[in-house]
Amino acid sequence: MALQPNPARETDAAFTDELAQQKKSSLWKDVFFRLIKSKTSLVGLCIILLLIVTAIFAPLIATHSPTSYESITNRYQPPSVEHFLGTDALGRDIFSRIVYGTRISIQIGVFTVAISMIIGVLLGGIAGYFGKWIDQIIMRIVDILMAFPSILLAIALVAVLGPSLQNAMIAVGIVGIPQFARIVRSAVLSVKETEYIEAAKAIGAKNGRVLMQHVLPNCLAPIIVQATLSVGTAILDAAGLSFLGLGAQPPTPEWGAMLSDGRAALQNAPWVVAFPGIAIFLVVLGFNLFGDGLRDALDPRLKE
Repeated sequence: MALQPNPARETDAAFTDELAQQKKSSLWKDVFFRLIKSKTSLVGLCIILLLIVTAIFAPLIATHSPTSYESITNRYQPPSVEHFLGTDALGRDIFSRIVYGTRISIQIGVFTVAISMIIGVLLGGIAGYFGKWIDQIIMRIVDILMAFPSILLAIALVAVLGPSLQNAMIAVGIVGIPQFARIVRSAVLSVKETEYIEAAKAIGAKNGRVLMQHVLPNCLAPIIVQATLSVGTAILDAAGLSFLGLGAQPPTPEWGAMLSDGRAALQNAPWVVAFPGIAIFLVVLGFNLFGDGLRDALDPRLKE
């Protein structure tokens, strides 16, 4: 005898789905309003938006070529109307190099965080969901990676891969994996014990589907916060590698490399290192302020 569909059960399921969608929409609206009420997060967001706009319209904003120089006689020119932030040892316009350097900074932030987040989320999710010996193996590897100072581990990886901007981004991305793995594992351990996860298992859903469709989507809040905070750290680490000559190579207008090129003239032409340093400071500050505000907005314990 064929089973007849139960209209009441289908109606209840549809109502439950609609209620869940409304609850999720209300949650993100609440996060948005909490975020815009924070002055520090708005300051960070303004800095990030300024960085993005500068990167998009770099050819229109820059007043000179970032890699070529007009004449060697223009070297170490102080800030003026013609060169807003002065010139470097080769007579190149520092303002234009900083403007084009924003593109490299965004590229570094997006690429490195993508590597860290994708691999870290998968490792942390698998470790937290399956547990037992899988958890032990993954987390012991993570502990080994975290035992090394991040910049030292990045230097070692670049030394193996070879000095270049691409290899520096790969190294910084690998260094950031443990943070994502530990955070996701902790979130998965709490989420997988909830009733709706047990219900999904009870109806026969496979572990992979439960993990990807039910567990990880409910761990988005800490992942988003960690990704935001990691962008500033990635830019700072990549600038440190470029300063040591292991990252961007000349004549790439990368801020860390600009600091390295100008350190010889620190006393006679301080603007050569001052303005790239200020650019790095503002970008890292912007992402940290926005990340802190986002963390507070996504924390349900702070809800009034």
